[in-house]
Amino acid sequence: MASERLQRQIERLLDEADQAIASEDWPTVLSRARSVLAIDPENVDGSAYRSTAERALGRSDGSEGARAQEIAEDSAPAPQGETQLLATDHSPDAERRQLTVMFCDLQTALSQRLDPEELRDVNRSYQEACAKAVSEFDGYIAKYLGDGLLIYFGYPLAHEDDPQRAAHAGLAILDGIQQLNIRLKETHNLTLAVRVGIHTGLVVAGEMGSGENLETLAIVGETPNIAARLQEAADSNTVIVSSVTQRLIQGVFDCQSKGARILRGIAEPMELFQVLRELDNQERLGVSTSAELTELVGREQELGLMLDRWEHAKEGRGQLVLINGEPGIGKSRLVQELRNRLAGEPHVRQGYSCSPYHRDSVLHSQVEFMKRWLRFSGEDTNEEKLEKLEAGLSEYAIQLPEAVPLLASHLSISLDNRYSPPDLTPQQLRQKTLELLTELCIGSADVLPELVIVEDLHWADSTSLELFGMVLERIATAQILAVLTFRPEFVPPWSAQSHFTQISLNRLTRRQTEEMVESVTGGKPVSPEVIEQLTSKSDGLPLFVEELTRMVVESNLVKEVDGRYEQSGSSLALTIPATLQDSLTARLDRISAVR
Repeated sequence: MASERLQRQIERLLDEADQAIASEDWPTVLSRARSVLAIDPENVDGSAYRSTAERALGRSDGSEGARAQEIAEDSAPAPQGETQLLATDHSPDAERRQLTVMFCDLQTALSQRLDPEELRDVNRSYQEACAKAVSEFDGYIAKYLGDGLLIYFGYPLAHEDDPQRAAHAGLAILDGIQQLNIRLKETHNLTLAVRVGIHTGLVVAGEMGSGENLETLAIVGETPNIAARLQEAADSNTVIVSSVTQRLIQGVFDCQSKGARILRGIAEPMELFQVLRELDNQERLGVSTSAELTELVGREQELGLMLDRWEHAKEGRGQLVLINGEPGIGKSRLVQELRNRLAGEPHVRQGYSCSPYHRDSVLHSQVEFMKRWLRFSGEDTNEEKLEKLEAGLSEYAIQLPEAVPLLASHLSISLDNRYSPPDLTPQQLRQKTLELLTELCIGSADVLPELVIVEDLHWADSTSLELFGMVLERIATAQILAVLTFRPEFVPPWSAQSHFTQISLNRLTRRQTEEMVESVTGGKPVSPEVIEQLTSKSDGLPLFVEELTRMVVESNLVKEVDGRYEQSGSSLALTIPATLQDSLTARLDRISAVR
C-alpha cells in the first residue's frame, strides 16, 4: 500500500486521468495511468485506465463489442505451429489445461452521463461488486479493460467444479449489480446493466510476452474469444453459457436454451443457454433420480451394512454411519442407493449438504434445509415467510415467542414488531439456537423412523459441526439413522461409540471395473483391448470408469459389431473427458511439487 503522501499523489493523477478521459485525450490518460502504477503497481484504477487508453490508442473505431474484440485478439488461438513456439520460448512452465472463462461487460454508457469524478466512483463500485462475486467463488480477474472484465475459473488454481463456480459467480454479479443499482438510483439517478458470457475449453496457460508487457498468467486458445462472443449475444442482466459449459453444470443449475446462434468470428453456430438459477438439493435429487443411474457395482457389502443399521434404528437403537472416501469414489451414489431402497418405507428424511463456497457461513446447510422444509420461494414476502416459519414450528409444538426470534435472523426474516428480540447474551443466543435446531432435526423420530443425511462434512463450518455433535449425542435411543459422508483428509471430531459404524470406500477391482463398464454400455460386451485401456486409465475410480466409458462409446474410438464394442483403429487414443478435466487438474494443482 502507498503511504498517505503517495496516496494523495495517486488521487491527483487519477483525477487528471478522469479529466483526460472526458476529452478523449488518451495519451494523457495513458501517461497518468503509468505514473500511478509506478507508485502502486497493484492499483486497480491505474490498471484499468492504462488498459483502456492502450486499446483506445491502438484501435481505429469504437464500435459495439470493441472490448470483446480486444480480448479476442489478445487470446486468439495461434496459427498452426505457433502455439508451441509461444509456450516454449516465453513460458517454460506453460501447460495445457481446461479453463472456464467469463467475460463480463457493462452495457450502460456512463462517460456521457457523468462527470469524470462521478464516473470514476461508479466504475469503482461496479468493479468492486464484480470482484466480490468472483472472489467468493475463487475466480481470478485476469484483466480490467475499461468496464469489461476477463475472468478465469480454473487458473492459476483449479477446482473440481470450476464451471459451476463460474455460473455461481455470474448470478452473484447480477445480484451485486442489482443491489448497487438501489444506491446508484438515489445518488445518480442511474441504473447499470451488465452481460455475462461463460465458456469452458482447453487453453495453453503460462507466461507470455517480455519486459514491461510480460504477463505471468496469460492464456492462448479460442476459449476467451468464445466467452467474449457469448457476452455480446447475451441480453441485459443475463448470464449466457455455451453448450459445453451447460453440460458441466446441468443438474446444479436451471438453464434455458436460447437456440443456436451464429457468433462473430466463430465458424459453426453455437447453442446458447441462459443460467436462470441454482437448483436446490431436492430439485437436484429429482434430476438425478429421473436420469438413468449407472448400476451400483462393488458396494453390496457396504449397502447391506447400512440397511442393517437401518433395521436397528427402526427398533429405537439409533445408528451413525460415517462414510469416507476420495472424490469420485462413489459416496453420493451409495447414499442415493440407500434412499432408493428406503423409498417404499414410511419414514422421515432430512438432508444437509455442506458447500465449499460457504465454509465460513455459519449454519449454511441448516439454513438451506429450513428454506426447503418451509417451502420458501423467491416471490415470498416477509410476511409470508414469517407465517411459513410459524406454521412449521407449530408442527413440533414449539413455543413460537421463543423460537421464531432465534431463527428469523438466520432466514433473513424481519420480526415486524410481532416478536421481541431475545434478551440473551451472544453465547446464550448461540446455545439456544443450537438446541432448537437439534430438536427440529430429531423431533420427528418420535412418530416415524428418521433418516438424516449430511453430505460433504469436510466443508462444514465449526458451528455446524457442533450442532451435528449435539444431534449425535441424542440418537442412540431414537429411531434415527444418521449417514455422514466426507473425504479422507477430514477427521470427525467425535469419539467412537458402540452405535457408530465407519465405512471406507475402496477403489474397484479389475473385475468390478469390467462389470461397471458393461453396465454403462447397456450390457453390451466390450473387446479385451478396450477393457484393458479403460481399466488402466480409470484406476478403479467409479466416476472415472463411468465417464471414460461414456466418452469412448459416444466417440468414434469404438464401433459396434454384432452387439459388442470393438476398437475402431489400431490403437485406442483415450482423451480426458471434459467432465473429468477439472477434477484431475485440481488434483495436480494440490500436489504441484510432484506433478
